[in-house]
Amino acid sequence: MIKLCVGCDTVEELVEWRKTYQPGQPWVLRTRQTPKRAAEMVDGGSVFRVFKGTILCRQLVLDVQTVGEGVNARCEVTLDEDVVRVVPTPRRAFQGWRYLDGKDAPADLSREAFGDVPPELARQLREVGAW
Repeated sequence: MIKLCVGCDTVEELVEWRKTYQPGQPWVLRTRQTPKRAAEMVDGGSVFRVFKGTILCRQLVLDVQTVGEGVNARCEVTLDEDVVRVVPTPRRAFQGWRYLDGKDAPADLSREAFGDVPPELARQLREVGAW
């Protein structure tokens, strides 16, 4: 699943936000509708997060639950606490969330291979085809 990250411009901001927002509680992403492919998502799927038009990280999906009934029904996607950086991948604007086929998913970044490359530098390198 691909989801826009609203309110954070960088992965670092997302991680910092998490440290101050409900620490010790499960990391829950809330959406209006339950995904039709929820079972696939729980079976090794991830939420890929888009920051300023670029996919920068992912989190493993642990559980998908519908809460409430009727017009009050909502979906809660429980995520793993580990935020995994991925190869920066451009993504056009969209609303809500979208599915991402496994073959189209950006590869995880290896800390050993790339170290702590600043996100802006990684984006620029990607744009010019150097990464």
